[in-house]
Amino acid sequence: MTAYPLQVLVLRKTKLGEADMILTLLSSDGRIVRAVAKGMRKPTSRFAGRLEPGSATDLMLAPGRTFEVVSDARSVNLHAGLRADYERSTAASVVLDVLDKIAVEGQAEERLFGLACATLSALERATQEHLRATVTGFLIKAMAMHGYRPHLDSCVSCACAAEGQAGFSLEAGGVLCPACGGSAPQLNASSREMLSWLLSATMDAIADADLPSREVAETFALMRQFVTYHLPARLKALEFYANGSGT
Repeated sequence: MTAYPLQVLVLRKTKLGEADMILTLLSSDGRIVRAVAKGMRKPTSRFAGRLEPGSATDLMLAPGRTFEVVSDARSVNLHAGLRADYERSTAASVVLDVLDKIAVEGQAEERLFGLACATLSALERATQEHLRATVTGFLIKAMAMHGYRPHLDSCVSCACAAEGQAGFSLEAGGVLCPACGGSAPQLNASSREMLSWLLSATMDAIADADLPSREVAETFALMRQFVTYHLPARLKALEFYANGSGT
């Protein structure tokens, strides 16, 4: 079979042998693709700088036995600003790690690629104070695309209207009224409204918004629990970001 073009976002790279790299890629239709970039670790490699995690790239891929083989790479958006700043880098690493766990080989979800590129661009231009809200917006949107859209308007157990302080069921994926809440994580009314807004707003709007720090912290903490509960793999980047790294 001949080589074929594919636009991708590089999620992760892993050393192979003395000079090669295995790349985990998110394709433009939302599938995970794994490919080998031969000689990428050599100083003279033509792939140097073009296939770093977070880079959107047009590739030519040749079919291989286990992995596809990169025959050419042309940069679309390197998102270099993410790698030049520690806080942005740690925020972007959450996005790439979650995408790596959500996306599936051979299963398309076209909206995921657009969300990924929009989020990285938003993180690159957001102020330090807006990074955590931007990450939270990505998490809730990505989980919704993955089939776990939070139910925020009424009690997920008894269907009564959600008013004021409410619990949140990680298992059922929605708010709980005081009668049904029990020991569930709590969410105040303004944080619930913020989550609803994050679901509908664009990533650029989220990156530009001046949101209350208390609600940003509360919604991020809840979405961290929600993502961790529903994704079976350990999310090291999210744990690191939550434990003191990031604004």
